Amino acid sequence: GEHFLQLSQTERDMIDLVTKNFKKVTLVYNGANAFQFDFLSQYPQIKSVLWCPPAGQTGFSALGEVLAGDVNPSGKTSDTFVKDLTKTAVFNNTDGTAAGNASSVGTNGKFTYDNADDLAASYMGFSGDKVTVTPTFVNYVEGIYVGYKFYETAADEGLIDYNKTVQFPFGYGLSYTTFEQTMGDLNVSDGKITVDVTVTNTGDTAGKDVAELYYNPPYTNGGIEKASANLIAFGKTDLLQPGESQTLTLSFDVQDMASYDDTGAGCYVLEAGDYAISLKSDSHNVIDTKVYTVDSDIVYDESNPRDGDLVAATNEFDFARGEVTYLSRADGFANYAEATAAPSSYELPDGYEVVAHGTYNVEDYNDPNDEMPTTGAKNGLTLIDLRGASYDDEKWDTLLDQLSVDDMVQMIGFGGYGSPAIASVGKLKGLDADGPAGINARVSATSDSTKGLGYPSEIVIAATWNTDMAKLAAEGLGREARDLGVDGWYAPSMNTHRSAFAGRNFEYYSEDGNLSAAMAAAECEGVYEYEIYPFIKHFALNDQETNRNAILCTWTTEQAMREIYLKPFEKCIKEAAGNPITVMNSYNNIGTQ
Repeated sequence: GEHFLQLSQTERDMIDLVTKNFKKVTLVYNGANAFQFDFLSQYPQIKSVLWCPPAGQTGFSALGEVLAGDVNPSGKTSDTFVKDLTKTAVFNNTDGTAAGNASSVGTNGKFTYDNADDLAASYMGFSGDKVTVTPTFVNYVEGIYVGYKFYETAADEGLIDYNKTVQFPFGYGLSYTTFEQTMGDLNVSDGKITVDVTVTNTGDTAGKDVAELYYNPPYTNGGIEKASANLIAFGKTDLLQPGESQTLTLSFDVQDMASYDDTGAGCYVLEAGDYAISLKSDSHNVIDTKVYTVDSDIVYDESNPRDGDLVAATNEFDFARGEVTYLSRADGFANYAEATAAPSSYELPDGYEVVAHGTYNVEDYNDPNDEMPTTGAKNGLTLIDLRGASYDDEKWDTLLDQLSVDDMVQMIGFGGYGSPAIASVGKLKGLDADGPAGINARVSATSDSTKGLGYPSEIVIAATWNTDMAKLAAEGLGREARDLGVDGWYAPSMNTHRSAFAGRNFEYYSEDGNLSAAMAAAECEGVYEYEIYPFIKHFALNDQETNRNAILCTWTTEQAMREIYLKPFEKCIKEAAGNPITVMNSYNNIGTQ
């Protein structure tokens, strides 16, 4: 194949052999990344396709039950499957080219600055060997038009022929039965929109279905960038017997339909106009639509922050825009060819200081007015004394004064996969385990090689579209972690499937931030039940693996950051039942910072 996500010759030979001998074939795809199924039309013998991403320790038993008809599948795609991955808006500007087709950029997907050799830096890698890197970059040229947000909007604007471009939409999935969905009226109260969706099983087999709500905001040509389809709420039914109905109540905040205006107001803006609220069977196919009208612009600036924002979201990342041409909906995506082309320059622009891996002079940050903090004080406090204390409680300073410099070095220098006991403040040793598809502890209370069971990957969790199921899976992980003496879980992972080729798509949920956030919040709640603290990761914009720790300068718009890449983290923190959350950072830079 030309790339990893299309048939290899061996795979095609296998399909040729099977379809030559059988007239009714089910194709099972066991992979996490959205595959290129452009070949299906060549094989009329293939009657159905079943997507089975990495399913964990017992998942293939479930696969057998589905194939045998003993279990009715009810999953929905968490990504868009397209017919030609080389023609996606992101292909020329991701590590997708590293998957085998480098002709478009001539660099195998590794964009290395050719004028930054003087900024080369060395560090100790995971293997213990010295690694030397020079600054690299990636341009998020597509802006907010990621996944289905691009395909639906591009189709509406006439840029693409949807049916010739998309194989399976986002939120799509078949069942052994059929369903009918009806949408009730929009009920508006206290800034929240609520709508009832009645789902009826119209077939002859018990099954579950998903109700999906999307909104299409008013768009002004050349104005704030807006996608014409945006998932805003969803719900999943119980197991419905033939003829049985269930009414799901879906709700969302009106303010969640606001767009981030990074080049104008510098904050979120809910523009006046009609907002089409659509019940869909997937991102593309509309069942019914109701209209909500905003009479005048609502600007969520510092004097009027959104509900739930302790600090108004205003421009903080103008420096990350760089000198990149970003895709715009203006005039029907008139700049598509220019914006989505491979980089024409590999020079680090003048005036940008790269801050990473020792590329800066520590002495430049010394301040002669700095004062050495108090260390080694005997104040008689222990960490347990501060349990429940607020962040601003003065006792924290009193406690921190008891730490010695060596104590601080120990906590920072040996702070991976746990943290050491610190006698001066009565801190116990903490043990953290990797994730997210199980407990993978490098050390444990019992053995250095203790590992937990294999759980389904997070893309499977997302494809359930079932937050109860996500919480249930995390509760199992939490019980196991507690039995193994583990305190923290390096998960859930919630970066965005910007490209089908990204190396960690198997442990990230989806191309959509709202779906990812809902699943992540549910999993956080599940492990909280067993007093395990989750590390949501990788914060932020860690949406590819190529060069992720090689001084990777990530260039993007603040609108894309806030609406796409930061959205899962923001909503997860806000929705995870008010419980504490820890955060794992990423290695890449935002811009050069």
